Amino acid sequence: MDVRDDSREMVARRLTAQGYVVEPFADPALGADAALASPPCALIADLWMPSISGVQLCRLLRAEPATAAMPVILRGPHDDPRSRFWAGRAGAVAYVAKGRMGELVRILENASAATQPNDGFFMQLSGGGVDIRERIARHLDMALFDAVIAAEVRALANCGSFERLFDVFSQFLSQVVSYRWMAIVTSSPSQFALHHHPENVGCAELEAREALQVPEALSVLRVEDEDARSDAPGAAPIVCIIPFGIGQLGRLAIAPSLASDPESTSVVALVARELGGPLRMAALMDESQRLATTDPLTSLSNRRALLAALHVEIALARRYGHALSACLLDVDHFKSINDGHGHAAGDQVLAAIGALLRRELRTPDMAARWGGEEFVVLFRQTDGDGGALAAERIRNAVQGLEISAAGKKILVTVSIGVAEFAVEDSAEAFIECADRAMYRAKLGGRNRVEREPARGRSSESSAVPSSESAAVPSGESAAVPSSESAAAEPAVLS
Repeated sequence: MDVRDDSREMVARRLTAQGYVVEPFADPALGADAALASPPCALIADLWMPSISGVQLCRLLRAEPATAAMPVILRGPHDDPRSRFWAGRAGAVAYVAKGRMGELVRILENASAATQPNDGFFMQLSGGGVDIRERIARHLDMALFDAVIAAEVRALANCGSFERLFDVFSQFLSQVVSYRWMAIVTSSPSQFALHHHPENVGCAELEAREALQVPEALSVLRVEDEDARSDAPGAAPIVCIIPFGIGQLGRLAIAPSLASDPESTSVVALVARELGGPLRMAALMDESQRLATTDPLTSLSNRRALLAALHVEIALARRYGHALSACLLDVDHFKSINDGHGHAAGDQVLAAIGALLRRELRTPDMAARWGGEEFVVLFRQTDGDGGALAAERIRNAVQGLEISAAGKKILVTVSIGVAEFAVEDSAEAFIECADRAMYRAKLGGRNRVEREPARGRSSESSAVPSSESAAVPSGESAAVPSSESAAAEPAVLS
């Protein structure tokens, strides 16, 4: 027991009278050394003492196996919230203001009764007060390291998206842990991300999927760089749960490299404990971004998202001479569908077309609901000829949709206008060209594809013409009849 001179003897007499065997110490380091050598049933110390504080002493005793469960009661001159907070965070069972001897006796009685007998083996190294101060300094350094690591992980909440979070996280973790690969899998939403050395592409993914039990159907977000090690497989992966609240958000795994140190497991466990908040924040940001850029009825991109993507594609087309085409499709007689079958049936038609476009288009291409019953599709690195062929395939697929409402089949067709980007076009002018072609398709009898006449592309273009470009002659306002069968596979459809 270690309390200040003005009350140490008084506390010792009071507790001795209650039947306790009390051993007072004026030097806190000597008291700590004695407690470690022969752990008592409880220890009482001042919160603030010369050379060693009660907080430091409590943290040291909690870190040592022999005294980890030993009750520590801290005392202070005032009954203030700050002192209680520090005492609780240090691991003390209670904080008692000086002068409240009755409360101290009651707390000590309850703490002593709850103490389990120590049946572990413990060896106290020699060194006395100097050794105790060295241990405390070491524990403080470890606590500071843990606090810095935890703060770095929590700061990932500012990343804004899961993709950026994982990239920044891999850069950070590779500085404190040496690994061959690191992976994260989350359940809601389902995401799988992997960081590895460029030389370990195949084996890293296989090992990570096995360690985290990731299904093959879940695609991987991959970060490749030389921050990860290229060692041969060695120790088994370290897998830790990523908690959030009372639940589990996902799992974190690393495959230690040959240079990995024994502390890697504790560092990974610490990181996993702190990672739940940033991952949840990234998921919320991704979801809010998705809602802001997605049409809720068709699950396609909305007009705003398409225009943002179109500005990027136009910049790339101008810089590198890439071909770019687009089609605007409008559902024929949509008002009649709403009037004859109800607005729910109209929504069903729009949703079915959205699903068809998501299913049929290549991954690089983009479909969006432009507004009402109009849709726009961007065909990346595809000229107007290829765009016209792809549009005809879309028109034919829509005509084959089987949609019914109240037992009645709904016949659905679309009129489509196709335009090829010219270097002088703005985003609005480009879509306007497709819009004009679509209106010509309407006037031409509907359920057909009409192409806007090709305009001048940059003479510096290095794009290779599509192999299907001969299907629709360049420079003509060519209507593609609904009965026409495309002989070649369009470049933009899977």
